[in-house]
Amino acid sequence: MNNSTQLTYCLLITGPAYGTQQAASAYQFANALLEEGHRLKTLFFYSDGVLNANSLTSPATDEFNLVQGWQALAKRADCEMHICVSAALRRGVVDTEQAETLSLSASNLSDGFMMSGLGSLAEAMMTTDRTIQF
Repeated sequence: MNNSTQLTYCLLITGPAYGTQQAASAYQFANALLEEGHRLKTLFFYSDGVLNANSLTSPATDEFNLVQGWQALAKRADCEMHICVSAALRRGVVDTEQAETLSLSASNLSDGFMMSGLGSLAEAMMTTDRTIQF
């Protein structure tokens, strides 16, 4: 694909890692984008989608680990993975800073994900060609 037809994408993931098809569909779509030569700039996890960043997620050994899948995809695509801080806190996903503030023993935010506000989503939407919600 030549660069004139290459598009940049932001994916908004609102479904959890397990229990619905949303996150898995977003993951498959993201891989298809890359295979077609497009650029994935931002993954933004919102609502129950923040559960994709929970390092305590432990699928059965014969199931695909979607959290690890997102981490590998982000490295491959060189894209950012943001999670909404408000949605994350409501669902018990915390980074080191929040864990200290809340006097918790540890963070459960997976490596590669970063806490962000909705301003980061707005910026991603303004700086990409397409935003698609799952």
